[in-house]
Amino acid sequence: MSRSRAYLRRLRARLGSLRLRLMLGTAVLAVLFMLVLLPVLQGVFNQALEQTVEKRLASDATALISAARIHDGQLRMPEKMPDEEFDNLDSHLLGFIYDRDGQLLWRSRSSEDEAIGYRPRYDGRGHEFARVRDEHGEEFFLYDIEVDLLRGNAAAFSIVTMQPTREYQKLFDGFVWRLKLWLGIALLALLGLLWFGLTWGFRSLRGLSDELDGVEAGTRQHLSDQHPRELLRLTGSLNRLLDSERRQRERYRDSLEDLAHSLKTPLSVLQGLGETLAGQPANRDQAQLMQAQIERMSQQIGYQLQRASLRRSGLVRHREAVWPLLDGLCLSLDKVYRDKRVQVDLQVAEHSQISMERGALMELLGNLLENAYRLCLHRVHVSLEELPDGCRLTIEDDGPGVPADQRARVLRRGERLDAQNPGQGIGLAVVQDIIDSYDGELSLEDSPLGGACFRVRLYD
Repeated sequence: MSRSRAYLRRLRARLGSLRLRLMLGTAVLAVLFMLVLLPVLQGVFNQALEQTVEKRLASDATALISAARIHDGQLRMPEKMPDEEFDNLDSHLLGFIYDRDGQLLWRSRSSEDEAIGYRPRYDGRGHEFARVRDEHGEEFFLYDIEVDLLRGNAAAFSIVTMQPTREYQKLFDGFVWRLKLWLGIALLALLGLLWFGLTWGFRSLRGLSDELDGVEAGTRQHLSDQHPRELLRLTGSLNRLLDSERRQRERYRDSLEDLAHSLKTPLSVLQGLGETLAGQPANRDQAQLMQAQIERMSQQIGYQLQRASLRRSGLVRHREAVWPLLDGLCLSLDKVYRDKRVQVDLQVAEHSQISMERGALMELLGNLLENAYRLCLHRVHVSLEELPDGCRLTIEDDGPGVPADQRARVLRRGERLDAQNPGQGIGLAVVQDIIDSYDGELSLEDSPLGGACFRVRLYD
């Protein structure tokens, strides 16, 4: 579950990038533009190619017309054509002459091996350019021009010239391949320029992000005004929010101190009065009950003050070194529980840090360690595991542990399983409140040492 949650966090962070979204959007538009441009360019090139072929075949048809003669009303063609391609058997240029009724009157030597079932329609359209296929399925370009007058003599012929399309198809396929290659290169170059442009354009946002990191780390108090005009309203609003939060925290802290001071004196007076009444045998039971209630009030007031003062700040993010705090707390607890001779195993790197305010981290570690020292037999194990999106703190002991059906109860305020030890059972509740304020997770499991295992999962 934690791994899937971490993966979703990273995925949302990546997809949440404005530059990535703009880059993906422009890339999709560029690809769509190239996909639309490709058939357009293919069509333009194909049209230009066919126009060239048509002009070539029209020129060849003109050569046939110039070589034709009319003698006694009959068509006469020279033995040797002016264009040698008509006489070459290996030539791809074919020539045909049909009469008004579509009967073949003459064909060039180059067409003797071809069987093309084409019959022109003498309908006065002038000329026609089309594609036809022979009996073997090979495709040809065809140019058909109608002749009504030949060298001053009345005539009605269809002059047809043909050429296979395969050579031009090879040329067209080569053009399409090169076109796709260059469009692909152009697309990559365009995406590179877009990425460079977006990087340059977002440089101001990166500067703002660096300043926000400084505010979160506590090294800056305000955001500067050295940003584009479109961002100045945002930075101004954030600066006002920072000032408001800072003043509110100061007022909150002062109010808590005043509240603690104002309640301390009345509670001390009541406690003294209870001790006086306890000295009288007749009032001993009532005095003990009053002292227990006063102690409970004091614990509850302390809990509420801790809970209110250890809340996570809104914009400022602190990072605190863990090893010095653990070392100091263990030294203090060793003195308190010196009779147990507790062996503490700290598997924490000296450079490790946790994203938490010092007071909150001290309270969290202090409560968990004090709980482990109090309930253990002789051993306590503390480890800190660095994770890509945070850390996992584990505190274990070799004590009696906590039954599975009682673990939820232990984390509730005021609940205790070890009634033999003093206190009101608010330490773990304070820990839970601190972890909740930092959007973390607290779990209670069985420890390999035999006792309880508290795992704290915190996210950056």
